[in-house]
Amino acid sequence: MKFAAVLLNLGAPDRLAAVEPFLANLFSDPAIIRLPWPVRPLLARLIAKRRGPKARAIYAAIGGGSPLRAETEAQANALEQALAGERDQWRVFVAMRYWHPMSDATARAVAAYDPDRVVLLPLYPQFSTTTTASSFASWTKAAEGCGLKAPTGRICCYPTDTGWVQAQVEATRAAMTGLEGPCRILFSAHGLPEQVVAAGDPYQWQIEQTAAAVAAHLPAERRDWVVCYQSKVGPLRWIGPSTESEIARAGRDRVAIVVVPISFVSEHSETLVELDLTYRALAEKAGVPAYHRARTVGTAPGFIDALRQLVVRAVASNATIAAGEGSRLCPGVLGGCINIARS
Repeated sequence: MKFAAVLLNLGAPDRLAAVEPFLANLFSDPAIIRLPWPVRPLLARLIAKRRGPKARAIYAAIGGGSPLRAETEAQANALEQALAGERDQWRVFVAMRYWHPMSDATARAVAAYDPDRVVLLPLYPQFSTTTTASSFASWTKAAEGCGLKAPTGRICCYPTDTGWVQAQVEATRAAMTGLEGPCRILFSAHGLPEQVVAAGDPYQWQIEQTAAAVAAHLPAERRDWVVCYQSKVGPLRWIGPSTESEIARAGRDRVAIVVVPISFVSEHSETLVELDLTYRALAEKAGVPAYHRARTVGTAPGFIDALRQLVVRAVASNATIAAGEGSRLCPGVLGGCINIARS
């Protein structure tokens, strides 16, 4: 049989001229700005225009474009090689939400491949209505538009999957190499507006589960840790504490910090600029004795094998599964959690 795995990711501008169109796509998403049409796209274009100069400066600092597409394609290639040992024929595709290759183009490529089954695998380990659910909706629309009718399984999340957690543990330990004395681990994740979480989005709860699972595998003397959130934009109140405030606290406590990008699986502007440049400078100004940053898991063999196991299990289902036992992971009070089929 022929199977297709589709890696779903955010996407990012690959050149400076793409920055404003990318931002317009991002803020046009009803999962991001929850206003009706046509107010939303008009506001999106306004935000893109206003944020464009600052965003272009960010991408200029990393060579004029994001490495996210190249990193995601490397993960797709590594996963395809890992799946080569399975009995059936596999191909792995990439679909980005806000920049190329987007769902429409990828769905057409998958349809041309004509698989017997499709598995959607988000590169967001923790589920959110603003990321995974949005990518699923975009894919469904694209698949229907090109007549792709192959039965499709979906992996909703894998916040405490053994392979994912172990890859994070290894990256965290590597970042600690040469660090003497006490340190504080900042598990830094992309933030969300408080109102999104208050509406039942399970993202914050899942971030906390990932952080706790990683911390449990670290030496006891390295278990001074906190979950914090970065990348706030706009006037709304966002979940906290912020990464900036935790850096300031570490400065007051005169303790070294190791920043772990707990929600990211590949390098991009939020790690290469925000964490490596902006926050490092903030830490130096705050008097933090040492600033270390764990690398994202990328194509770490343990992480790729974890993805392989997930898609192999998901291909047997036309519904949605989660890592672990295949049942719903989140507490029932989190109504934004996607329905999970038991396996």
